[in-house]
Amino acid sequence: MDGNGRWAEERRRPRLFGHKAGVESVREIVETASEIGIGVLTLYAFSTENWNRPAGEVSGLMGLLKSYLQSELRTMVRNGIRLQCLGEQDRLPEDVGAVLRQTIADTRSCQGMVLNLALSYGGRSEMVLAVRELARKCREGILDWRALSEASISDHLFTAGQPDPDLLIRTGGEHRLSNFLLWQSSYAELYFTETRWPDFRKQQFLEAIATFHLRQRRFGRTGAQVQEG
Repeated sequence: MDGNGRWAEERRRPRLFGHKAGVESVREIVETASEIGIGVLTLYAFSTENWNRPAGEVSGLMGLLKSYLQSELRTMVRNGIRLQCLGEQDRLPEDVGAVLRQTIADTRSCQGMVLNLALSYGGRSEMVLAVRELARKCREGILDWRALSEASISDHLFTAGQPDPDLLIRTGGEHRLSNFLLWQSSYAELYFTETRWPDFRKQQFLEAIATFHLRQRRFGRTGAQVQEG
C-alpha cells in the first residue's frame, strides 16, 4: 500500500494526512475483497524497515492502526472476516499490540475471508525465524534434517496453513517487492500501478483482478499443456 506520503506532499499536506486518507482505501478494498469472495487478503501495513522513519510518523501510524482495529471490529465480525497478523508483534507498542491481540481473538471464529495485516514484517527476517525454529527442532530431535522440504519451511512461516498469493499488487509507482512475502510470492502474478494508495479504490482493485484473469499461469508447463488442462 504505497504512496500515502507522496500523495499528501503533492497536496502540500503533512505525510500523516496521506496515511489517514489511506485508511479509507483499506476499508474499501477489504470490503470489496470480502464481497467478491477472495479467500485471503494480505495488506503490507508496516515493514521492519519502516521503524527507521521519523519517530513522529511512526507514532502516527501506530495510532492510526489502533484506531482502525477498534473501529472496524464490528464490521469484521459482521462480515465474517478473520484477522491475522504477519510479523514481529512484540515490537509493536504495548497498547497497539493489546488491541491487535484482542481483535484477532474476537474474530477467530469467523469463517469468511482471512485478512492478514503485515505489521513489523520483513520477508527475510521471516525466513530467518523459520530457519532458527527448524534448526532448534532438528537439534532437539523433533525433526530429522534429512526430511526437511519446501513444505517444512512453509509450515514455519507466518503464513503457515495459508495458500500462496495468486496476485501481488503494488501501488504508488514502485516496481520492486520491498521484502514482502519473498518465499510465498515465488509464483504470484505481479501488478504495478502508478496510482497512489489513497486513490486506489474498488474500481482500481477490480481492474487489477481483471488483468490477473487475462494472464496464463503455467507454473513451468507449456501454454499447450495448460490449455489441455
